[in-house]
Amino acid sequence: MGTRIALCIMAKAPEAGRVKTRLCPPLSPDDAAELYRCFLLDKIAQARQVAGVEPVLAYAPAQAAAVFEALAPGFTLLPQRGADLTARLTAVCVEIFRNGCDAAILIDSDTPTLPTERLERAVAVMSGGGRGLVLGPSEDGGYYLIGLRRLHPELFEGMRWSTPTVLEETLRRARALGLNAVTLPAWYDVDTAADLVRLKADLAAGPHGGPRHTRRFVLERLAGRTAGAGGNG
Repeated sequence: MGTRIALCIMAKAPEAGRVKTRLCPPLSPDDAAELYRCFLLDKIAQARQVAGVEPVLAYAPAQAAAVFEALAPGFTLLPQRGADLTARLTAVCVEIFRNGCDAAILIDSDTPTLPTERLERAVAVMSGGGRGLVLGPSEDGGYYLIGLRRLHPELFEGMRWSTPTVLEETLRRARALGLNAVTLPAWYDVDTAADLVRLKADLAAGPHGGPRHTRRFVLERLAGRTAGAGGNG
């Protein structure tokens, strides 16, 4: 039997006022929630394209199971448990390994234009021997992906999340644990008004494949609404 690898999307229910709040303005809370819903649909579709993985979605809040049953049919659904991101990431990993998987790859839902090849590379690393950690750096100093062959709580405990030093600190801790980390190329997530302007330009200039839900919403529904939104958000 081959290596069992869980590819797990960390997701929130797309509710107005609870997701992508740093995009308001220029977006309304309803538009920000719909944009995030498009991000989710595209990330779910992308995960389905990756061979050799078991698709998982870890969702919040815990009462939103029905929302994600509709969004991600066929995925294993795990409620996120814990008071903070450290607790939630740890609990998701515990559950994935308890279910018998040999590796867990956790990915965000804020990178709609991330090339699928980055996910495939992470799967290849986790399928091989000797590399216990793979990280996909975000341009803001965090990471869009972390892959582990076993849980190392030290990588999450006491982390100052949403700061520019998350990746650097994670790599420092990995070295202290003796983990041989593979680092993928960096990518950007969409959190601020400036990120939204960049996303719109990338979608307009890029090929017509990729994140079709996000492309339609940004280039058609949001046309003209992000003009002049190139500040720091």
